[in-house]
Amino acid sequence: MKITNICCIGAGYVGGPTMAIIAQKCPHIKVTVVDLNAERIALWNDKDVNNIPIYEPGLSDIVAEARGRNLFFSTDVESAIDEAQMIFISVNTPTKTYGLGKGMAADLKYIELCARQIAAVAKGNKIVVEKSTLPVRTAEAIKNILDNTGNGVQFQILSNPEFLAEGTAVTDLLNPDRVLIGGDITPEGAEAIAALVEIYANWVPKEQILTTNLWSSELSKLTANAFLAQRVSSINAMSELCEKTGADVSEVARAIGMDSRIGSKFLKASVGFGGSCFQKDILNLVYIAKSYGLDEVADYWEQVIIMNDHQKRRFASNIISTLYNTVSGKKIAFLGWAFKKDTNDTRESAAIYVADYLLNEQANIAVFDPQVKEVKILNDLDYLGSRSSDLNQRGISVHEDPYETCKGAHAIAILTEWDEFKEYDWQKVYDSMQKPAFVFDGRNILDAKKMASLGFIFQSVGSSN
Repeated sequence: MKITNICCIGAGYVGGPTMAIIAQKCPHIKVTVVDLNAERIALWNDKDVNNIPIYEPGLSDIVAEARGRNLFFSTDVESAIDEAQMIFISVNTPTKTYGLGKGMAADLKYIELCARQIAAVAKGNKIVVEKSTLPVRTAEAIKNILDNTGNGVQFQILSNPEFLAEGTAVTDLLNPDRVLIGGDITPEGAEAIAALVEIYANWVPKEQILTTNLWSSELSKLTANAFLAQRVSSINAMSELCEKTGADVSEVARAIGMDSRIGSKFLKASVGFGGSCFQKDILNLVYIAKSYGLDEVADYWEQVIIMNDHQKRRFASNIISTLYNTVSGKKIAFLGWAFKKDTNDTRESAAIYVADYLLNEQANIAVFDPQVKEVKILNDLDYLGSRSSDLNQRGISVHEDPYETCKGAHAIAILTEWDEFKEYDWQKVYDSMQKPAFVFDGRNILDAKKMASLGFIFQSVGSSN
């Protein structure tokens, strides 16, 4: 089947960038991204492409090139479904906050709603592609819904998980390590897989496009994120031991990272990992393992989350104990709120939880992040439900200037590894702070010796400094 019309349901962190790249690389294919969130679609269509809702380096240029040519953003979901030969499902799959599997299982209500909408609208045969991160065998549920419409339409379900890292999503899409496509082991399934392979082959070498059965593809995504998160928690576990023994976690990571069997990636100690994938996917894996009675497997992977939560609590507790066992009424400046640099995504950011702990101790927190706005920061804290919205607003101030953020502060906590933080005039920052002036580098991006020479009492993760 030659694909000339694609629809993507979901204009978020995965759907928007992925479809922009497909549109750029496949000018012969009409790509329509749909979402019920009219405000989000309006931002994607903003004349000033710098106002698009997703911040990723290089993304606005790609959107500017393809938008209006063969890339379109719309709230007319039904028309887009009707016209498309291939439909990507790229909606949110958050961890359940209610009922069976609460706190671990993925909430698939949005996936099911998409499937039912496709089933209701489709008049011709469709290829439906799972792009959202989903628990293994979700395709079976989608297929059951689609195959029971009674309108005679034939559907093929493919799994095409994303392996994007926020902040480098454009690079990851343009030069992927691999593209994974899973489908039914039938002639019809093979034809659907070949149609999607042909799209990616416009820019990805075919040897880097892997094809599997549906279930292997779905499970590979969860497994990849679990392995990456496990490495972060492993090095963070060693960071605490380094602080007690006088070792330096950066030196330890460098030493073991040169072992070709281990490699250097994801061995950077920090205040903890965040983002929309790692915690959610590991909890999903834990839930699946428990549902099959594999308690030891579940406990093993759950420990990765426990270690990550411990690292965030430990960072906040260290600030309190270092500031003479009280932060009440003290100004703590947060540099960074996004869960990592080069993104405006704050989901599961360590900064949220560190702020929550410090607010419980009645600290006054001033925040600066170059891409995250005040309304998002306050919404993140309100979502935790730890205290009233009024108390959060009284405890948090958000600034547009980093020097104003740090002025008069007792301590600075670096929560995101934005490159610009390294370039600041730290002497100017020191002169404006209360003395003694403390810096807690939760991302290990600053030079400890230089900071100490300026007069700071400086602490990084995994070093006794």
